[in-house]
Parts: sequence; C-alpha cells; structure tokens
Amino acid sequence: MNEPIALKQKNLSLLQNRAICPSYDRSKVKTGIVHVGVGGFHRSHQAFYTDELMNAGESLDWGICGVGLREADRKIGDVLAQQDYLYTLIVRHPDGKVENRVIGSIVDFLLGCDDPEAVIAKMAHPDTKIVSLTITEGGYNFNPATGEFDFSNPGIQNDLANPSRPQTVFGFLTAALKRRREAGLAPFTVQSCDNIQHNGNVAREVLLTFAQKQDKDLASWIAASVAFPNAMVDRITPVTTPEDIQFLDTKIGIEDEWPVTCEPFVQWVIEDKFSAGRPSWEKAGAQFVPDVTPYETMKIRLLNAGHSVLGLLGSIHGHQTIDGCVSDPLFESYLSRFMDFEATPVLDPVPGIDLDQYKDCLIERFGNPNIKDKLSRICLESSSKLPKFLIPTIRENLQRGGSIEYATLVIAAWCYYSDTGKNKDGVALDIVDDMKAELYQAAKGTDADPLSFLKLESVFGDLAHNETFAKTYTGMVGALYENPDVARQMQVLLFGRE
Repeated sequence: MNEPIALKQKNLSLLQNRAICPSYDRSKVKTGIVHVGVGGFHRSHQAFYTDELMNAGESLDWGICGVGLREADRKIGDVLAQQDYLYTLIVRHPDGKVENRVIGSIVDFLLGCDDPEAVIAKMAHPDTKIVSLTITEGGYNFNPATGEFDFSNPGIQNDLANPSRPQTVFGFLTAALKRRREAGLAPFTVQSCDNIQHNGNVAREVLLTFAQKQDKDLASWIAASVAFPNAMVDRITPVTTPEDIQFLDTKIGIEDEWPVTCEPFVQWVIEDKFSAGRPSWEKAGAQFVPDVTPYETMKIRLLNAGHSVLGLLGSIHGHQTIDGCVSDPLFESYLSRFMDFEATPVLDPVPGIDLDQYKDCLIERFGNPNIKDKLSRICLESSSKLPKFLIPTIRENLQRGGSIEYATLVIAAWCYYSDTGKNKDGVALDIVDDMKAELYQAAKGTDADPLSFLKLESVFGDLAHNETFAKTYTGMVGALYENPDVARQMQVLLFGRE
C-alpha cells in the first residue's frame, strides 16, 4: 500500500506513478475563465475539458478562477486553496476499471459573500474572456410555469439597491459588465453550463431583465454586445462520498479532501458564439455546432427525464441508487418504454446521432455499478427539474394524441412523494426542494381533491384543466394512495396486468 501523499503542487512529481498529473507548467497559467458554481459537475466537465487541452500543450491563458457566492461555498474554496486548487477526478468504468486523474485547470477561487469587489474586479479584468455558470436550474430566478423573473427575491432586491455589493450572480455579472463598458473593454461571454434547454438564451433573458431594471443603457449594450452560447452538457457525476476520499487515501495513496467521481462518458455540444474568443475545446472532444437545440432537447428529454423517472418511482419503491433501479428488470423496462413510446416520438432528428444507440448507451451508463448515483440526489429540486425535463414531453404528446401514461405515473408518484415523504414501506425519504412546503400543501389535498397537486400552477401551469391528462392522472394517483407499491402500476402499464 502506498503511504498517502497530500495533494499539493509541490508533491505532483511524487504522485505521477499514482495518478495522471498535469503535464503543463501551472505557474504559467493565466485566468481566462471565471466560473460561478464550482460543484462536482463543473470539476468533472468544463474543468476536465480545459485540463485536457492544457495537457495537449495549448490554452494556458484559459485557466479557471472559481467563484462561490454563498457561505455554503466556503468549504470547497478552503479545500481547493489548501490543495493549490488541485483535485482528483476518479473515473469509474462499468467493468471496474478506475482512472485517477489530477486536474490542474482551476488556479484560483474567490468567495463573493466575503469580498464582492474582488469577484467584480476579476470578472472585469481584461484577461477574463468568459464567465461561465453552473448555478443549477433554480439559480436562474424565474417562475418555471410563467417564465417571469422573480424580483421579490431578497438577493435581487439587495442587488438593485446596492449594485457595488451584489449577492446574486445577476448583480455580479451586471456590475462587472458595467465596469468593462466604462473602461472601453470588450464584454466577456456569459456561458451557461447548466441542464436547462436553451441555457444561453435563458441566461441572456434573465440577465437582461435584471439589468434593464438597474441600468437601461447598460442593458442595451449587453443585448447588443454580449454572447450567450447555448450548450448541451453531459457527464454523470454523483456527490462525493467519504468512501471516495478513503479509496484515494488507502488504495491509491493520495490525500484529497474533495475528489470528484464520474463516469467515463462525457459530452459537450456548444454553439460557436463567443464575445472575445474561446479555448479550442474541440481539440479535447467538445463539439461546436450552429444550433445546439436538437442535442440539448435529446439529452434533457431522455437522460434528465430518465433520471427523474427512475428517481421518483425508485425512491417510493425503496431503491437507493440509479444503478440499483436499472438492475431491476421492471424499472429498466419501464424506462425503455418511456423513452421509446413517449420521449422519442416528440424529438426532432439529431444530426450525427442514432437515437436507438443513444438510448442503449443511456441504459448502460445508468447501470454502471461503480457509479453509485443516489436517488436522493437525482430528486433534488424536482420542482425546478420536472417542468423542464418531463412536463414538456407530456404537453407535446397531449397535443399530438401520443402516449402519456408512463410520464403521468411519475407525476402521480411525485405527489405521493411530496405528501408522505416516505417510501412504500414507510421509510422516510430525504427531500430537498426550495418548494418543498408548497408541494406538500398541494399534495396533501389529494384525498379531498384528486387534482390538488396539479393545481400548483407555478409548476404545472394549466395541466389540471386538460381533460385527458386529468383523467389519466386521477386514476393513477388514486391507485397509488390506495397502495403505494408503484411496481404494481408499472406492471399494469408494461404488461396490462398486475
């Protein structure tokens, strides 16, 4: 067994026989990207692509400065600083092979709640060409049903009143862009890396809505000058566990307080629209296209929706992880039927993609026994996810007379999940959602009014008024409350019998 060595810049030469390490001189890396939201996904995806490029001897002027805006981001900032901003990416293959790679593309980290001026100055610096975002679906601050920006958010109210001491990403972006404009500098690109359809368009719309309220002239300049490329991002990245840390320490001999585990598959499809240049990420495997829409729709409607299908149904059934669901033939069949009969018929052709192969690949990825992706993580903030991932498929199938049964059972399961907070055996579920209280209030009225949950219009819009959907949902939610064994209803849909 290797004696563990602390992950620090000075120790990289000692770690080269234990993990793949940066081959480039990190002292020569300049910051070209400021990234807001340094979670596991950013570190397995954008930072990985950038590190890959740097290892090829290119783009040392595209180093990443991470930014956290909240007190909750302090821990990752402290760990990264302690490790000279290095971390280990643990890539786990389905066959048991494990690749350990030290990523060096992040070279700094700033905490906005401590020093907002430092973050604004970094974004406004001439070397910064891209400000990228992984702030999750809920971070865009709009009502999922109406699409309207939420100006009642206390952070937004603070930023409008105190533009030099912002709290939200919109306040920071606006302050930095204003400073660049006043200095005669070109704007940076705002690059969303979140799982939102048309994520660049969404980022543009919400930022312009905020900026218009703060400074109309600046908003006009942003609208005319700042690029917001749409992108599709993909790599399954579970939450880091104590076991991941222990694995590196005892099996590999690397002391890393916050590594990242991920699958080998990685994909990034980006519209080639940038304000001030970009890294040559295509040399690291990214794909630049004129229109990312069919790729992102495919991914959101199949992978992300598939996760929610398994996450909610599996949680009530008693499964703990995605691979545990897929190893259950009933759940694998149900997911395949949902993708084949409901999601695929409403997808446009995707250039260069065989959808049958893509779906087969998804089943294989979900079933990777070495990626223990917990259903509790998959179900996080479902109120932000389902209106984008699943409900549009229901609406489009209602319009075309297609199947809605598989997705409708998921909505019924979500109602039961939100109301009881337990699985079919009475075991408490870990529910984390900004709308948890509203979802509970809507769901608990189901006994008196079977459509109570659907009347939460901020999530479902007018679905409760669709006669076909309401009838299908009412039957399913009633049966589920009588007997929360979702497997029974799944079997009826799959085989026509219990």
